Amino acid sequence: MTRTACVKSLLFSLLLFFLPTAAFAAAGPIDLTSTTTGLVALVVFTLAYILVMGEEKLHLRKSKPVLVAAGIIWVLIGISYVANGMPDEAEGAFRHTLLEFSELMLFLLVAMTYINALEERRVFDALRAWLVRKGFSYRSLFWITGGLAFVISPIADNLTTALLMCAVVMKVAEGHGRFINLCCINIVIAANAGGAFSPFGDITTLMVWQAGIVKFNEFFTLLIPSLVNYLIPAIIMSFFVQQHKPETAYEAVEMKRGARRIIVLFLLTIASAVACHSLLHLPPVLGMMTGLGYLQFFGYFLRRTLPKSLERKRAIALQKGDEEALNRLGGIVPFDVFNRVARAEWDTLLFFYGVVVCVGGLGYMGYLHMLSTTLYTDLGATYANIFLGLASSVIDNIPVMFAVLTMEPEMSHGHWLLITLTAGVGGSVLSIGSAAGVALMGQARGYYTFMGHLKWAPVILLGYFASIATHMWLNAASFHVMG
Repeated sequence: MTRTACVKSLLFSLLLFFLPTAAFAAAGPIDLTSTTTGLVALVVFTLAYILVMGEEKLHLRKSKPVLVAAGIIWVLIGISYVANGMPDEAEGAFRHTLLEFSELMLFLLVAMTYINALEERRVFDALRAWLVRKGFSYRSLFWITGGLAFVISPIADNLTTALLMCAVVMKVAEGHGRFINLCCINIVIAANAGGAFSPFGDITTLMVWQAGIVKFNEFFTLLIPSLVNYLIPAIIMSFFVQQHKPETAYEAVEMKRGARRIIVLFLLTIASAVACHSLLHLPPVLGMMTGLGYLQFFGYFLRRTLPKSLERKRAIALQKGDEEALNRLGGIVPFDVFNRVARAEWDTLLFFYGVVVCVGGLGYMGYLHMLSTTLYTDLGATYANIFLGLASSVIDNIPVMFAVLTMEPEMSHGHWLLITLTAGVGGSVLSIGSAAGVALMGQARGYYTFMGHLKWAPVILLGYFASIATHMWLNAASFHVMG
């Protein structure tokens, strides 16, 4: 994460600080906004986020400062409530916040485990090698990587998808900086747009689905607006891509045993989560954890049958005289599910915990009702959601969405879909506005830069506002239905 993102914390904290007070349901019974305790909590949160944004320079993992800040904020709350003879109130509020995070964390942990399993089975490497071997022109590659990013991100999350597509571009167009920059911008827009119409595409959409505000099938009403958000800037940028054909590079990649069956199990796990939530009205995390059991049983099967599989492949390799295949067989290790769990993005998960608990604490102190009053009462839901979408390119979209869900402003179903859309695609405006953009600046260092992305911001904004207009036109009826 770049130092530029320190502005995210400052703007968010200052916005909370200078807003007028009003009664709000998410706040606790004691208003701490005008007290020394409340101000100290804001300062702690701001300092923690500044450290988060200096991660690259300080080499300090982003989870550490927010974990400490979360603890300090809730200790301050606990001290205030004990002093006022209401310790049970603070305990109940923290447990509620922790429960919300726990469901999301377990859900994300299973999804990350499956993605890691697919990566270990070389599914993504095989896809990349296939694209490289085909020898597409630069313009074709521009559209293929963007299109695949849009299609894959609803299932595999926008960050993983963006990294995969960027790897393809870097392999094929090595040294062509202008093309790599355009492709990376296109991939970031496509991955964020694709993740906006699926509960699995981004943490923010998952939060909305887990909260029960938008049903699984209702996310797909955002498909056309999301497509518009991707296509408008992509069409304009494509005119600046050369038609030259790069030299074809050949790379032999063979998926490991069980790769296709793990893909099927992942889809079955998603179906289980959807069925639990939609049909049984149980938390979707139940279906995801059951799906982790599917993967564990399959891992057991792969381990038990590995010796026979190796014997069969060795016999085939000897018959063909394929020494390279024999060498590859010698390097095969059994599939281990818990190894995949251990390789999950624990820093991201713990950072997510810190953000959720910090924002939950600030909300309990009373700060979020200030934000709700100014934005949703004074500005109105439409302008508030558009503004928060743009703010997510500066302020991380996770605390933005969690703040909105905590505030629970009274607005129509169409407006809830609108904030889901804008929080998902608004981060594309700046390279630092989404996890996909930040990751690609590291992967394509020197080619894809903040300024290189910023030059295309007007075109991206055109797609942003066009997607909002499309949603408000296609889903006009939903703006009359209260969420």
